[in-house]
Amino acid sequence: MHIGCAFESGNIHVLDASDPGNVQLQIRPDAGGDHFQWFHFRVDGASGVPLVLRVTNAADASYPKGWEDYRACASHDGSTWFRVDTAWDGKELVLRHAPEQDLMYFAYFAPYPLERHGSLIAETASMDRASLRRLGSTVDGRDLDLLQIGPEDDGRARIWVIGRQHPGETMAEWLIEGLLVHLLDPDEPVSRSLLRRCTFYVVPNMNPDGSARGHLRNNAAGANLNRCWTSPDPDLSPEVFHVRNAMEATGVDFFLDVHGDEALPYNFVSGAEGTTGWNERSAARQARYLEVLSLVNPDFQTRFGYPVAAPGKANLRMATNWVAERFGCLSMTLEQPFKDTADDPQPEGWSPERAQRLGRDQLVALHATLPLLV
Repeated sequence: MHIGCAFESGNIHVLDASDPGNVQLQIRPDAGGDHFQWFHFRVDGASGVPLVLRVTNAADASYPKGWEDYRACASHDGSTWFRVDTAWDGKELVLRHAPEQDLMYFAYFAPYPLERHGSLIAETASMDRASLRRLGSTVDGRDLDLLQIGPEDDGRARIWVIGRQHPGETMAEWLIEGLLVHLLDPDEPVSRSLLRRCTFYVVPNMNPDGSARGHLRNNAAGANLNRCWTSPDPDLSPEVFHVRNAMEATGVDFFLDVHGDEALPYNFVSGAEGTTGWNERSAARQARYLEVLSLVNPDFQTRFGYPVAAPGKANLRMATNWVAERFGCLSMTLEQPFKDTADDPQPEGWSPERAQRLGRDQLVALHATLPLLV
């Protein structure tokens, strides 16, 4: 038996794998050393062997509450993912599974590979009304891609959607894939209506370096991109620097920043209530969006989420707050669970397929809210 992670988004350190029934593992920290929780590794040569995989530093992870009621993801082919028996005793995270084949992958959530990202970019850019703009380079020299759907037109609503500022939150890009597929489907009447009135600017992966390195939250320079929006450094956080410049050039009428939450078993939105520009109109726009989204997709709810910031106390280093303050638009962070939705748990937990459907339904909520945006 062999355990390894020398591949894209791989992350694990093997302490002892001499006994398949008592394998000792640790998760490697992100660059910067202040975060870790994402893991992704493969086990070879253990077909039919009852594995007990112990993550011995789980208690020191960024969000230990994220392990409560959590089940790890597994796959034989790296494409189809399912959940496996997982236990948390407050000290160690313990995965138990007997692989049915010689090759088995384990991950914190179903990965969104950079190869799939490249295909998403290429396929979307090849569609009518869509184009690709390279905004610049990341710390590691990767391309930072912006998809534009619709023409540059001052009369249109300018819709911005970004995902994976935190690279380990792969459900964000699964959701954006679902949004893009349905947005560009000519048989979708909601999408046709939106594209007559809006131009979309979409960054599916804000942090490709962290994605490749197997990070939870940071980029290659150790920066948490969602704490860099007030003054992004072109050397340390070029991803935010380039996206902010593009926003200044286009303007923003609607902004959605897609994330995942380790601890809360819900889909929910965190708004910009703490910004100085928040008013009755802001509240009405957000309420309309959330009401429609919760009606069309019961996987989304409004009862549970983050505490609302007090007036004037918003953290402007975060994208949602900075965009709301700068452009006066409807600006929201959408959070998805790593675990499952407590209201409607499913055998596979929260999954890429459910994330994609939630992405599709953002278009319905946006369509219903559009008259209030501009």
